[in-house]
Amino acid sequence: MADQLLDAKGLNCPLPILRTKKALKDMAIGDVLTVQATDPGAVKDFEAFCRTTGNELVDSSTANGEYHFRIRRKQ
Repeated sequence: MADQLLDAKGLNCPLPILRTKKALKDMAIGDVLTVQATDPGAVKDFEAFCRTTGNELVDSSTANGEYHFRIRRKQ
């Protein structure tokens, strides 16, 4: 498995989600994508994205105005 990092800092909705969707498409099943974002709306956006796509939101955190999400590609 090859985990990846996506820097979506400075981007506003819907760009972080669109870039995440594209990155996950190119990843193997079970790989984990870590997304860094600064848009406060990203928290609800990524929860909804994972719920509707079936990808697993492994965890999320917030520090110094940055939001980090770890998403496992669905099977």
